[in-house]
Amino acid sequence: SRYGPKMPLAVDCTAELIRCKVLDSSGRLKSHELILSYGLALVRFVNLITERKQKMVSIPLRQLAREVDIPIWVVDLRHELTHGKLPRLALCRKGCDVVLDWLRKTYWSRQLGNNLCEDSEDEEEEQEGVEANAELDNDAWE
Repeated sequence: SRYGPKMPLAVDCTAELIRCKVLDSSGRLKSHELILSYGLALVRFVNLITERKQKMVSIPLRQLAREVDIPIWVVDLRHELTHGKLPRLALCRKGCDVVLDWLRKTYWSRQLGNNLCEDSEDEEEEQEGVEANAELDNDAWE
Protein backbone atom coordinates (compact mmCIF):
# COMPACT_ATOMS: atom_id res chain seq x y z
CA SER A 1 0.00 0.00 0.00
CA ARG A 2 1.19 3.49 -0.79
CA TYR A 3 0.06 5.13 2.44
CA GLY A 4 1.43 2.69 4.98
CA PRO A 5 2.35 -0.89 5.60
CA LYS A 6 -1.09 -2.03 6.80
CA MET A 7 -3.47 0.25 4.92
CA PRO A 8 -6.55 -1.70 3.74
CA LEU A 9 -6.74 -1.91 -0.06
CA ALA A 10 -10.11 -0.19 -0.19
CA VAL A 11 -8.78 2.75 1.83
CA ASP A 12 -5.74 3.04 -0.42
CA CYS A 13 -7.88 2.92 -3.57
CA THR A 14 -10.38 5.43 -2.18
CA ALA A 15 -7.57 7.84 -1.26
CA GLU A 16 -6.08 7.64 -4.77
CA LEU A 17 -9.43 8.19 -6.48
CA ILE A 18 -10.38 11.12 -4.21
CA ARG A 19 -6.93 12.60 -4.83
CA CYS A 20 -7.68 12.49 -8.57
CA LYS A 21 -11.00 14.28 -8.08
CA VAL A 22 -9.34 16.97 -5.96
CA LEU A 23 -6.61 17.48 -8.57
CA ASP A 24 -9.26 17.61 -11.28
CA SER A 25 -11.34 20.24 -9.48
CA SER A 26 -8.24 22.35 -8.75
CA GLY A 27 -7.85 23.15 -12.43
CA ARG A 28 -4.06 22.95 -12.10
CA LEU A 29 -3.51 19.90 -14.33
CA LYS A 30 -3.87 19.52 -18.07
CA SER A 31 -6.35 16.93 -19.31
CA HIS A 32 -3.54 14.55 -20.34
CA GLU A 33 -2.11 14.69 -16.81
CA LEU A 34 -5.56 14.05 -15.34
CA ILE A 35 -6.06 11.04 -17.63
CA LEU A 36 -2.76 9.61 -16.39
CA SER A 37 -3.69 10.29 -12.76
CA TYR A 38 -7.17 8.78 -13.05
CA GLY A 39 -5.72 5.97 -15.13
CA LEU A 40 -3.19 4.95 -12.51
CA ALA A 41 -5.83 5.00 -9.77
CA LEU A 42 -8.26 2.92 -11.86
CA VAL A 43 -5.61 0.38 -12.90
CA ARG A 44 -4.49 0.00 -9.29
CA PHE A 45 -8.09 -0.43 -8.13
CA VAL A 46 -8.86 -3.24 -10.59
CA ASN A 47 -5.51 -4.94 -10.02
CA LEU A 48 -5.57 -4.74 -6.22
CA ILE A 49 -9.20 -5.74 -5.78
CA THR A 50 -9.08 -8.66 -8.21
CA GLU A 51 -5.65 -10.02 -7.25
CA ARG A 52 -7.00 -11.14 -3.88
CA LYS A 53 -9.27 -13.56 -5.74
CA GLN A 54 -6.54 -14.80 -8.09
CA LYS A 55 -5.61 -18.44 -7.51
CA MET A 56 -2.64 -20.54 -8.57
CA VAL A 57 -4.25 -20.93 -12.00
CA SER A 58 -4.58 -17.61 -13.80
CA ILE A 59 -8.21 -16.43 -13.93
CA PRO A 60 -9.21 -13.72 -16.45
CA LEU A 61 -9.73 -10.28 -14.91
CA ARG A 62 -13.21 -10.00 -16.44
CA GLN A 63 -14.30 -13.15 -14.60
CA LEU A 64 -12.79 -11.98 -11.31
CA ALA A 65 -14.43 -8.58 -11.69
CA ARG A 66 -17.79 -10.22 -12.39
CA GLU A 67 -17.44 -12.22 -9.15
CA VAL A 68 -17.07 -9.05 -7.08
CA ASP A 69 -19.60 -6.98 -9.08
CA ILE A 70 -17.12 -4.60 -10.69
CA PRO A 71 -18.63 -3.48 -14.03
CA ILE A 72 -16.93 -5.16 -16.98
CA TRP A 73 -16.50 -1.84 -18.76
CA VAL A 74 -14.25 -0.71 -15.87
CA VAL A 75 -12.03 -3.74 -16.52
CA ASP A 76 -12.03 -2.87 -20.23
CA LEU A 77 -11.09 0.72 -19.34
CA ARG A 78 -8.21 -0.63 -17.24
CA HIS A 79 -7.11 -2.73 -20.22
CA GLU A 80 -7.12 0.31 -22.52
CA LEU A 81 -5.19 2.37 -19.97
CA THR A 82 -2.60 -0.38 -19.61
CA HIS A 83 -2.25 -1.73 -23.13
CA GLY A 84 -4.02 0.56 -25.57
CA LYS A 85 -4.68 4.14 -26.51
CA LEU A 86 -5.47 6.45 -23.60
CA PRO A 87 -9.22 7.03 -23.22
CA ARG A 88 -11.03 10.36 -23.04
CA LEU A 89 -10.94 12.26 -19.75
CA ALA A 90 -14.75 12.03 -19.47
CA LEU A 91 -14.54 8.22 -19.46
CA CYS A 92 -11.84 8.28 -16.77
CA ARG A 93 -14.00 10.59 -14.65
CA LYS A 94 -17.00 8.30 -15.08
CA GLY A 95 -14.84 5.28 -14.18
CA CYS A 96 -13.69 7.05 -11.03
CA ASP A 97 -17.27 7.85 -10.00
CA VAL A 98 -18.44 4.27 -10.62
CA VAL A 99 -15.51 2.80 -8.70
CA LEU A 100 -15.98 5.20 -5.78
CA ASP A 101 -19.64 4.19 -5.66
CA TRP A 102 -18.59 0.51 -5.72
CA LEU A 103 -16.19 1.16 -2.83
CA ARG A 104 -18.91 3.02 -0.91
CA LYS A 105 -21.39 0.17 -1.28
CA THR A 106 -18.95 -2.72 -0.94
CA TYR A 107 -16.49 -1.46 1.66
CA TRP A 108 -17.38 1.81 3.37
CA SER A 109 -21.03 0.99 4.10
CA ARG A 110 -19.93 -2.16 5.94
CA GLN A 111 -17.32 -0.22 7.90
CA LEU A 112 -19.96 2.29 8.96
CA GLY A 113 -22.68 -0.28 9.68
CA ASN A 114 -24.44 0.22 6.33
CA ASN A 115 -25.30 3.80 7.30
CA LEU A 116 -24.10 5.18 3.96
CA CYS A 117 -26.38 2.95 1.90
CA GLU A 118 -29.28 3.23 4.31
CA ASP A 119 -29.04 7.03 4.38
CA SER A 120 -29.08 7.14 0.60
CA GLU A 121 -32.06 4.78 0.40
CA ASP A 122 -33.87 6.67 3.19
CA GLU A 123 -33.40 9.95 1.32
CA GLU A 124 -34.81 8.40 -1.87
CA GLU A 125 -37.80 6.96 -0.01
CA GLU A 126 -38.36 10.27 1.79
CA GLN A 127 -38.26 12.17 -1.52
CA GLU A 128 -40.72 9.69 -3.08
CA GLY A 129 -43.02 10.19 -0.08
CA VAL A 130 -42.83 13.98 -0.40
CA GLU A 131 -43.63 13.75 -4.11
CA ALA A 132 -46.55 11.36 -3.47
CA ASN A 133 -47.93 13.67 -0.75
CA ALA A 134 -47.58 16.66 -3.06
CA GLU A 135 -49.60 14.82 -5.69
CA LEU A 136 -52.25 13.94 -3.09
CA ASP A 137 -52.37 17.55 -1.90
CA ASN A 138 -52.76 18.77 -5.49
CA ASP A 139 -55.58 16.26 -6.10
CA ALA A 140 -57.39 17.44 -2.97
CA TRP A 141 -57.46 21.04 -4.26
CA GLU A 142 -58.77 20.21 -7.73
